[in-house]
Amino acid sequence: MTTTGARRALVVGTGLIGGSLGGALRTRGWHVTGLDADPARAARALELGVVDELGPGLDATIAFVAVPAGDAPGIVGTLLGEPGRPDDLVVTDVSGVKSPVVEAVRHPRFVGGHPMAGSEQSGTEGADPELFVGATWVLTPTLETDPAAYAAVAEVVVSLGADVVALSPADHDRLVAVVSHVPHLVAATLMNAAAEGAKADGALLRLAAGGFRDMTRVAAGQPNIWPDICAENARAIVAGLDRLLSDLGALRDKVARADRAGLLHLLESASTARRALPSSGTRPDHLAELRVPIPDRQGVLAEFTGLASGLDINIYDLTIAHSTEGPRGVLTLLVGQDEADRLRKAIEDRGHFCTVIELA
Repeated sequence: MTTTGARRALVVGTGLIGGSLGGALRTRGWHVTGLDADPARAARALELGVVDELGPGLDATIAFVAVPAGDAPGIVGTLLGEPGRPDDLVVTDVSGVKSPVVEAVRHPRFVGGHPMAGSEQSGTEGADPELFVGATWVLTPTLETDPAAYAAVAEVVVSLGADVVALSPADHDRLVAVVSHVPHLVAATLMNAAAEGAKADGALLRLAAGGFRDMTRVAAGQPNIWPDICAENARAIVAGLDRLLSDLGALRDKVARADRAGLLHLLESASTARRALPSSGTRPDHLAELRVPIPDRQGVLAEFTGLASGLDINIYDLTIAHSTEGPRGVLTLLVGQDEADRLRKAIEDRGHFCTVIELA
């Protein structure tokens, strides 16, 4: 990325996520240009101070595309091919479905991304520059991804307070259907059922206490992004709904048969699993560098980030030093010391030499 002058970013789409991105970048010293198909929303972003200016941002060295998944490929492609932009412009997106976007934009300087952060607020008015602090931010490198582009996006994401997790686009879509897409649809369905019931029983919604409000909170989010998500990730969402329907059918049978032991087992299992959910990721105090000589070829980045994610090991930073003497380089991965030996063994099992240096 270009290093002369102030760091400059372009945010395309200035709604909740784009506005939050703009505000987060600005508080960390970036000059942010905003671009939006809705002139009124763009003007409001400028008025609220989540961007510095409006326009094409031709001097930006990184661009975040924060638009619905169906619109993202066209905008990403345009940015990467638009005359007048830096040759090293890096582009990422925030779409909730990754495979269709990544498959449509096969470019070394595009890094698919998805911040697992949101709010029941909507639009630019709900923008929060601290929205990503402690959040998981998925990046989806592929065989075509330039390691320097991946490192650039990861560096910015980490600076916003997020925890980077690398997944393949297909794995992202399969997993996020379970933990995000299906829960949102279930929350919307439950909320609609309660609202319909309230037509006959006016006191119903007055009885909605903490549990109901917690379960349906996400139903207050932006409805307009979900038709695209459901269309783009239909297979994984349908599979998740089918599994849920089957589980609900089994639960119904337990209730109908007054199966106290079965119900208790189900509820205890859920309680244990819920309490075991990982807390927001934090950078460990003790880190280690893994240094791996690698061939300088396409796909090597996806190989190692995929290996780490498969072991549930976070890579907090990575660099590739290219050799001046041939098509080789050295990949440096920064991980927690407690995870270093496990990742080293997995790397060596793949036939690579790896050294570990513990950092003070």
